[in-house]
Amino acid sequence: MLQRISLCPFLREGEKQVKALTNRETVIGSKIRRVDAVPKVDGKAKFVADIYFDRMIYCYLVLAKKSHGILKAIYTDQALKVPGVIGVYTHMDVPGENQLGEVVKDMPCLVPIGEKIRYYGDVVAVVAAETYEIAKEAAEKVRLEIVDLPPVLTIEESIKDKVKVHEPTNISIHKKIRKGNVENGFKRCDEIFEGEFYAHYQEQAYLEPQGVIVTPDIDYGFTVYGTMQCPYYVQNSVARVLAIPLNRVRVIQTETGGGFGGKEDVPSFVASYAAVAAYNTGRPAKLIYDREVDIQTTSKRHPIKSHYKIGVRKDGKLEAMEIAAYMDMGAYATLSPIVMFRTLVHAAGSYEIPDVKVDVYGVYTNKVPPGAFRGFGSPQVLFAVESMMDEISKKLGIDPIELRLKNTLREGSKTATDHLLLESVGAVKTLENLREISRWEQLKKEVETFNNTNENRKRGIGVSHIFYGVSLGAAGQHLDASGSHVQINADGTVDVRIGGTEMGQGAKTVIAMIAAEELGQDVQKINVHQPDTAFVPDSGPTVASRTTVYSGNATRLAASELRKRLINVFCELTGSSTENVDWGNGKFYDTVSNKEMSFDELVEEAFRKNVKLNETGWYETPRLEWDAERGIGEAYVTYSFASQIVVVEVNLNTGQAKVIKAYTSHDVGKALNPEGIIGQVQGGFIQGMGYALYEDLKLKNGQIITDNFNTYIIPTIHEIPEELVIDIVEDPFSRGPYGAKGIGEPSLMPTPAAIANAISRAIGKRVTRIPATPEYILKLIKED
Repeated sequence: MLQRISLCPFLREGEKQVKALTNRETVIGSKIRRVDAVPKVDGKAKFVADIYFDRMIYCYLVLAKKSHGILKAIYTDQALKVPGVIGVYTHMDVPGENQLGEVVKDMPCLVPIGEKIRYYGDVVAVVAAETYEIAKEAAEKVRLEIVDLPPVLTIEESIKDKVKVHEPTNISIHKKIRKGNVENGFKRCDEIFEGEFYAHYQEQAYLEPQGVIVTPDIDYGFTVYGTMQCPYYVQNSVARVLAIPLNRVRVIQTETGGGFGGKEDVPSFVASYAAVAAYNTGRPAKLIYDREVDIQTTSKRHPIKSHYKIGVRKDGKLEAMEIAAYMDMGAYATLSPIVMFRTLVHAAGSYEIPDVKVDVYGVYTNKVPPGAFRGFGSPQVLFAVESMMDEISKKLGIDPIELRLKNTLREGSKTATDHLLLESVGAVKTLENLREISRWEQLKKEVETFNNTNENRKRGIGVSHIFYGVSLGAAGQHLDASGSHVQINADGTVDVRIGGTEMGQGAKTVIAMIAAEELGQDVQKINVHQPDTAFVPDSGPTVASRTTVYSGNATRLAASELRKRLINVFCELTGSSTENVDWGNGKFYDTVSNKEMSFDELVEEAFRKNVKLNETGWYETPRLEWDAERGIGEAYVTYSFASQIVVVEVNLNTGQAKVIKAYTSHDVGKALNPEGIIGQVQGGFIQGMGYALYEDLKLKNGQIITDNFNTYIIPTIHEIPEELVIDIVEDPFSRGPYGAKGIGEPSLMPTPAAIANAISRAIGKRVTRIPATPEYILKLIKED
């Protein structure tokens, strides 16, 4: 696999901010070894499954295993007879509020007798035992009496509203955009295109399954250790379920083996189940999901069915777009209302369109409740809109890159929500850069030559272009702030605590780099600790590609204050003037007199003078103006952009599709850690490729039948394309640290659309659903 990264010299404002005084080598933008790499490689990193407490009990869940029904009785007698069982806890044993949900509290913690079972994975009871094996055996002996109800298993059935999952209606949430007058817009058009698309579930497939330990604490009421993306969600949920104040719940994130959104709100549920057991036994309670329970019960990417109508002039200029999208929320709303907001904003793509009408509906079904997943409701509709753009390109005979360049957002453009973009709009740069790195004209000729000389295998080139709103946006701005605590110790080492979590994306490394840049200390002497609700105020969830901007800025604010104090000490000791002092490489120095002190020596002197060397930073962005009734206004703080080309080869006899080459260009604002960006884009591309081609979650009567990695197929190293070129452009964001924006989610988002377009070009038939499995592709090929 070819890997290449380059930084295009369009703007270097981020570097100018860093090199304020001299041309010294900076930490920002340099090649840094991950600060958490060694313990994860040598096995010393502690995940929740590695932690043990004295007298710890083990939990296992009793699932409903019915799609829809009324719970009439729970029989625990046989389970309690199993030697080593401590207790079986039901809704009667929940001391506080028996409801879960971060946005809509419509999910019972433990389903009460007489209430509805709404999906196969509904939790009815928690078994606690001396060992995991005993707990599992006993859980299997708990018998449930459930009166069956007809299940609602498709979006179409839900819309009919004949059988209600929740009262009064299955179609419970509606979000919309009304920009201009779409009917008048269509009247101005020379051509009108329509299409219907479906994007299926996707499982996050994190390596480490869900898991927590809840233990009674001598200082706090209960301390929760767990794999998670938002300790504050967990803190709130456990406090509600146990009916205790927030200051009696402490949450510490353990090392987290992947999340991808699947550990945003779900750990709140997991912790609540374990908390019920810990509360009733007075002992530490460990609950680690096995893979099958994890896949059966936890959130996925939302299935979305969408209809697009797009009007264009004959020169390819977009005039009007009308979209209706239906999102399958499963049995409970979970984070769906927030996911729907992102679906709404991104549905029209990265394009300037005068007249836009979008309707997004959330519908209940008797299936697993989807939730957060990398891209958060946008890959599904970006697949659809980019497929439509490809159809427009083919029918009008316009080069697919040129069509996107003609319509894409740029400075001075207004988005589909009428958000005026004034800075950091790198959309055009990513498209122009993509054309260059792919050798576009030559690539098209190579594919044409291949197709002319091969009868049973055909290749296609797919293009996609996306944008992504960084931050929680107008729908979640009450949570869009983050804190950081930075402390310099007497030996010169530095402790940094943030509210954002590390789950493999490299957050700790970027935060350490920012602290090192601001303080002048070596990165290796900076320790970014695991998030702990006892030390840092509620900083929101680690989602929306927001950690670098929010936790990064908070850390920068705290560290810069500490640096000012150290500079004052340096000037007192050396007689230097503050404006002549520079820092870096573990020392402070006078650029005029050449006097210098090591960072450690200076800290030692500061301690002698009783200088305060700890500081808190808090970063929040300005309020966004948003009209929810019309879906008009400033949807997000800023936007990242990406463009991608994929070459796919399809075997016409089997329907097998394989990605041969891929070229992707990202506007990240400023590349703080280029090596980390490469890793993010590589991982995001492969995960997006899995969504496009392989990951087909299958259900039968509401039960997931592909509930392990033998049956749910994800890409392996063998599916990675032989050439994957990753390139970066920089269009700095003035409020990002050194100009940075987000990359975590945009790394995945262009890929499903690009692959679908490539397959469509290869076989001459439009792919309208993902994943595009061999069976589906073969069916398309054989259609008249």
